[in-house]
Amino acid sequence: MRQKTEHIWRSFGAAQPGDDIIVTKWIGLEGTVRIVQERKEELLCRFPPFMLEDAAGFSRFLSVQPEMAEAKDGGAAMLELMWGGVFGGLWELAEQAGVGLEINLKRIPIRQETVEICNYYDINPYQLISGGSLLLAARDGYGLADRLQAAGIHAAVVGKAVAGNDRVILNGDGRRFLEPPRRDEIEKVL
Repeated sequence: MRQKTEHIWRSFGAAQPGDDIIVTKWIGLEGTVRIVQERKEELLCRFPPFMLEDAAGFSRFLSVQPEMAEAKDGGAAMLELMWGGVFGGLWELAEQAGVGLEINLKRIPIRQETVEICNYYDINPYQLISGGSLLLAARDGYGLADRLQAAGIHAAVVGKAVAGNDRVILNGDGRRFLEPPRRDEIEKVL
């Protein structure tokens, strides 16, 4: 089982207040693939085979090399999402850079297959191992997201780095503070 220490901080300059925060591809990719591989027979009792085949096919997205090359050229700070999912990665990015965050939950990209499988197991997809996604911090995040999209890599600006230490998750009118990661949700299933 992967542990928290396997986060890979690849920095080409740390995140600074005012930087846009970007998520590449979709969160929970690795966790979705691993759950489908390990629990396929059980999942077939609930979901159609084509959906599970699509979810297993997320393995084609697990390399982050293409977006790393693009982001490096753009001078972005990078964190490969792993243990603890996007919430764990956001916490670590803020800790490493000494910044606060304002993140819009509804902008975080997630595949419907991941949502369905997480709902089935009553686990939080935002805390599910997310290998295959990068968390980026860049001064011109929208420009970088456009370059990534042009290169065929899904990317979304999900918020900003801010001065201070508050790590806030916005969900409509709701605000809550991000907490340090304690465990990965995959541990509840596998």
